[in-house]
Amino acid sequence: MTSNILDAAVDGLSEREAAERLVREGPNELPSSKPRSPFAIAFEVVHEPMFLLLVGCGVVYLILGDAEEAMMLLGFVFVVTGITFYQERKTERALEALRDLSSPRALVIRDGEQRRIPGREVVRGDVLILAEGDRVPADAVVLSCTNLAVDESLLTGESVPVGKVAWDGKTGINRPGGEGLAFVYSGTLVVQGQGVCEARAVGTATEMGKIGKALESVPTEDTPLQRETRRIVKRLSLVGLSLCVVVFVAYGLTRGNWLAGALAGITLAMAMLPEEFPVVLTIFLALGAWRISKRSVLTRRVPAVETLGAATVLCSDKTGTLTMNRMAVRRVVVGEESVELSDADGSAVPEAFHEVIEFGILASRPDPFDPMEKAFLRLRDESLAGTEHVHTDWTLVREYPLSPTLLAMSQVWNSPRRGEYVVAAKGAPEAIADLCHLPNSEQADIVRYVGSMAADGLRVLGVARGTNGGADLPEGHHDFVFEFLGLVGLADPIRPSVPAAVEECRRAGIRVVMITGDHPVTASAIARQIGLERPDEVVTGADLDSMSEEQLHERIRGTCVFARVVPEQKLHIVNALKANGEVVAMTGDGVNDAPALRAAHIGIAMGGRGTDVAREASDLVLLDDDFSSIVQAVRLGRRVFDNIKKAMAYIIAIHVPIAGLSLVPVLLDWPLVLLPMHVVFLELIIDPACSVVFEAEGDESDVMSRPPRNPAAPLFGSSTVLLSVMQGLGVLSIVLAVFAIALYRGQGEQDARALTFTTLIIANLGLILANRSWSRTILENLRTPNPAMWCIFGGATVFLLTVLYVPFFRELFHFATLHPNDLLLCLATGGLSLLWAEVLKFVRRRLKRIEMGA
Repeated sequence: MTSNILDAAVDGLSEREAAERLVREGPNELPSSKPRSPFAIAFEVVHEPMFLLLVGCGVVYLILGDAEEAMMLLGFVFVVTGITFYQERKTERALEALRDLSSPRALVIRDGEQRRIPGREVVRGDVLILAEGDRVPADAVVLSCTNLAVDESLLTGESVPVGKVAWDGKTGINRPGGEGLAFVYSGTLVVQGQGVCEARAVGTATEMGKIGKALESVPTEDTPLQRETRRIVKRLSLVGLSLCVVVFVAYGLTRGNWLAGALAGITLAMAMLPEEFPVVLTIFLALGAWRISKRSVLTRRVPAVETLGAATVLCSDKTGTLTMNRMAVRRVVVGEESVELSDADGSAVPEAFHEVIEFGILASRPDPFDPMEKAFLRLRDESLAGTEHVHTDWTLVREYPLSPTLLAMSQVWNSPRRGEYVVAAKGAPEAIADLCHLPNSEQADIVRYVGSMAADGLRVLGVARGTNGGADLPEGHHDFVFEFLGLVGLADPIRPSVPAAVEECRRAGIRVVMITGDHPVTASAIARQIGLERPDEVVTGADLDSMSEEQLHERIRGTCVFARVVPEQKLHIVNALKANGEVVAMTGDGVNDAPALRAAHIGIAMGGRGTDVAREASDLVLLDDDFSSIVQAVRLGRRVFDNIKKAMAYIIAIHVPIAGLSLVPVLLDWPLVLLPMHVVFLELIIDPACSVVFEAEGDESDVMSRPPRNPAAPLFGSSTVLLSVMQGLGVLSIVLAVFAIALYRGQGEQDARALTFTTLIIANLGLILANRSWSRTILENLRTPNPAMWCIFGGATVFLLTVLYVPFFRELFHFATLHPNDLLLCLATGGLSLLWAEVLKFVRRRLKRIEMGA
């Protein structure tokens, strides 16, 4: 296959030389984060302060001799840790399955023989043999080539392959991008022709590796939710520990039993410590990541799930992200007539345009790898199948390849029916016009059509038909007599789902920004097709270089299209958006996107065609490369945040009566209502289990029609905290009244405790119903599907009946047996504790309707 370009004298390195260089310079690998070991994951899961506090409380219980409470508490820690550990390991294994491009196979010459080796074993100085479909394993100079074209979009963002020429032995290695260079780059794809190259840089010394190394200087940040949760946990922990000391001293001084005082103080501390906060955060985000994975979005860093809901700007690369990275014929021009084509109407091409398509096909390779030539063959199958314009019996005689001096290629075919050679040429319109020796007036018309087509985002090719006057084929194109047939406009079509996804982003208050290396005219046309705001206002890379930081920050507030942008400028744009207070999500698939992916609040890489460097830098990976999946991920991210807020509001509400029942009896010299076992029961069974209900809660009706939440706004605003505390105080007043009345009636300590605890459990279930939605009443929430809620209600009921009526557990919990009328009383009083909240919901809805009517 390569005999026509391979010099027989090329021996390449010896195996010994290659082995020595591999040891001395290291393997040809890209920088990437190492997979986390199970021990590292386990450490990350359990090193959070609240997990450590819970373990510490369990140890204290063991020292005090309360083994049952200690075992239950420690068991709770290990269960949650196990769930989180499983989710993290599952994510790691999925990521490992994605690492499929880091070490492509390479064909090299060593000791004068061709050998195929793993890409990681390529060393500097290796002679590489490249052919169509090969991924280049190292940065190299082209020693010889035939019609070699390489797709460098992963490095440059340009979707059109660039041609390569043989090295002149003098020029130093250049940066990627541009036609007619004598260098190929690691990670790029050969789409046409053959070449023999010499590796000049491997691993981190390549263009791809340099970008990967730059990622190490871009720090990752904690999400606002993580920071706020830590602050809340710290503050409530301090309050709880302070009250613990107060209770311990008060109990010891008033009752003289310091050991019982220690137990009462620890009980209150457990009631106050918000251990559910980090648990809810961990579980909700882990399950959110799992739910998002069902939409073909892999979560690499779980906190990014929550941050998605706050995204205000979505920066997207064009090639392969907004577009299909698959060229297609969109317009054909013959004379003054033109026809528009789409994937749906290929069979409806008028007869007048068949010849230009026919000769465009004849000017393409029969089995092409180039995306433009593939587009011609697809159009052949759609529009010319079964016609006389398809020539399966013709034989390709000779190819005149594209050259730096003439951007056109010709192919000569032998036609058995005609008994003559048929020549077909295609290429840059000006080159085809030159081959046809067109007069200036006709060339001016062609320039006008080309300008119009380019303004619509089309890449334009001219097509010509040639004849040969003699029996022998000439040495060059110009020796044929060509007739100009027409123009063909090709486009990298946008993904069908993108316009709807962009519109949904707009409704959700998210600005979509396109950042591409393409020409401004092309970028503007694509922006117009997908529905970006102000598509004609384009900022180029040159504009960015001329702007000061202040000018960029001001200009970037309303700009949605950036063109001719190099990788360093993508990072500059993301940082400028962040400086303006935006929460930035960045999508991309190429190595050139990696620094911006790392710097963005949410980096979203493509899993299908994306590079390992891009995936390593990202927070999320789109497994199906579908832009619309991002919108679904944003929806789920907003749902996750809403449900976290509901769950934590409920946790505040339920902790008020638990803490009050632990504190008030000590201050009033009553018998203790809650013992450590009761608090463990509530913390271990009811609260974490009820969090599952909120995690399973569906979207709010306005989840994608409201603006993004302010990331600087606290998770718990004053109104949220006030409502939660009022809910808790309502429950506390009822359960304290139940306990006081039972004691006053002489029912005994165990009877009063059983009544109070049962009322608290029922009120707890009521709080779940009330907090599922602050726009729906409890009755409406009961009719809204949530299977997890009924599982929790059923489980809580079974556990409650167990501790009330199974003698062993009844004695362990220090309860008396309750009669049916007692249960009815508990049910009525538990429901009464939430009546005011339902009235408030009703009043707020009426006021909102009145405001809308006004």
